[in-house]
Amino acid sequence: MKIGIIQQHNTGNREDNKVRLAEKIRKVAHEGAELVVLQELHNGLYFCQTEDVSVFDQAEPIPGPSTEFFGELAKEMQVVIVTSLFERRATGLYHNTAVVLEKDGTIAGKYRKMHIPDDPGYYEKFYFTPGDLGFQPIDTSVGRLGVLVCWDQWYPEAARLMALAGAELLIYPTAIGYDPNDTPEEQERQRMAWQTVQRGHAVANGLPVVTVNRVGVETLPQPLQGGEKDAPQGGLEGVPFWGTSFVAGPQGELLYEAPTDQEVEVVVEVDMQRSEQVRRWWPFLRDRRIEAYNDITKRFIDER
Repeated sequence: MKIGIIQQHNTGNREDNKVRLAEKIRKVAHEGAELVVLQELHNGLYFCQTEDVSVFDQAEPIPGPSTEFFGELAKEMQVVIVTSLFERRATGLYHNTAVVLEKDGTIAGKYRKMHIPDDPGYYEKFYFTPGDLGFQPIDTSVGRLGVLVCWDQWYPEAARLMALAGAELLIYPTAIGYDPNDTPEEQERQRMAWQTVQRGHAVANGLPVVTVNRVGVETLPQPLQGGEKDAPQGGLEGVPFWGTSFVAGPQGELLYEAPTDQEVEVVVEVDMQRSEQVRRWWPFLRDRRIEAYNDITKRFIDER
């Protein structure tokens, strides 16, 4: 399967971001992509760097304007598109939701991000309710897609449950970068750990992994304080997103790796039949001791 990945530097101009994404989707589709994967919350800036109630105005229903926009693109270019949206489910109830659009423009399925971080620069618990759809792959014309989102990528349980449910490919729309205050050595350790753990998911489950990250520094306006109408809009320091979007095969082998500091739109070919052979060589699913894993559902195993 030919997979198009789009690593983009976003600005505060949401319409321009979408126009640029549309151009890139058309480009990779013309180059043969059958599946196109976009980065996390790709329509705008990564707003979770701050806590600002006015940002909830950006949320939208599903179906809604974005699924219509990208659905029309999917139908026009005859590709499956993995999008990542700020979902308004109800008043005061919002999710970080990946939506998969089929080649005919219809919604094939959606996944609501299960693991929600709350760290400096990533205040996602302020905005998102944890997902409630579980770890269910989405059936499409190009295969059964195990779609997860960003922070989910650190959890082997999520990847395993997608694999056990029959996913043929693990996909992670992502928004992750450096803390500007960390040393270059620490920044590099974190970036490599991020890639290594996901390549480990590929190995442990015998599945290809596709991860698409943002790139570039995104500075946000200062949030309005106390109802002020003319609060200063000077930029914050911002998160330098580290790019490094990549595709790994079912043995963790790197099939493609994007640069840390450039936008890319590229088509990567993945042998979807290889998982069958790899799982025959390394039958991890056969040898699992499922009768001994009950404690995995506990928060912590206290001393017995």
